Amino acid sequence: MKFGNSPSEWRHLLPQPGPQSHKHARGRLGVISGGAMSTGAARLSARAGLRIGAGLVKVFCPPDAVPVLAVALEAVMLASFATPDQLQALADPMDAVVIGPAAGLNESTVLNLAALARTGAALVVDADALTLFRDRSEQLFGWLDRDDVLTPHEGEFERLFPGLLVELGREGAAQEAARRAGSVIVLKGASTVIAAPDERLAVNGDGSPWLATAGSGDVLAGMIGGLIAQHMDSFDAARAAVWIHSEAARRFGPGLIAEDLPQALPAVLTGLLSG
Repeated sequence: MKFGNSPSEWRHLLPQPGPQSHKHARGRLGVISGGAMSTGAARLSARAGLRIGAGLVKVFCPPDAVPVLAVALEAVMLASFATPDQLQALADPMDAVVIGPAAGLNESTVLNLAALARTGAALVVDADALTLFRDRSEQLFGWLDRDDVLTPHEGEFERLFPGLLVELGREGAAQEAARRAGSVIVLKGASTVIAAPDERLAVNGDGSPWLATAGSGDVLAGMIGGLIAQHMDSFDAARAAVWIHSEAARRFGPGLIAEDLPQALPAVLTGLLSG
């Protein structure tokens, strides 16, 4: 079933706090950071998740990154782990976890993803955590379920699904990829395609050229994770986040950098939630 991506289709599904809400009820999001020299992407994802409404956001990092992150985070919490088992224990209470942005192109990231798959959290898998599974995508797919989301750009998509784009085009490729992976696919680009394994498909044709800047994808991953953490369906969370991400960039316009996107979200959300 193909959907458009007008807010009228999902606006009513956006989570809103009620009078009895507290931070845990509003959803708990985890974000995995890379080492001391690679913390910026996780910070972007975490701030985006917090801005889009998750009540509690926590960055999980290797020990060497603690001194860097401790002075850079405020409302976002911090915890360190030295082994995948420690990460699993820390992440188990989370509703959703983002892994991949500057996580590291090494086997530790693979082991960390495997540990997260053993938790009850929905996963948003991006960037390094996609690239690492080139030539072994079935291993990744075996760890995923229907609530998880993969967010590849075309290069990362080709590594996981070689030849599919040429064979089927963007929409057909995304739909087949969702079927193979058993999870939601967000094929990023000027026209982003969102596909679910149950054959739901949405196309966001409103991509802003100002999003062609480093870190914008890390923000999108955090936004998707933040909506899922608030118990929004993963497909709906992904298509809503893609539209909101584009709209925030459109409103900001020239000069946009990734750091601007989270602080642009409240104005977009206010417009959506006020009808």
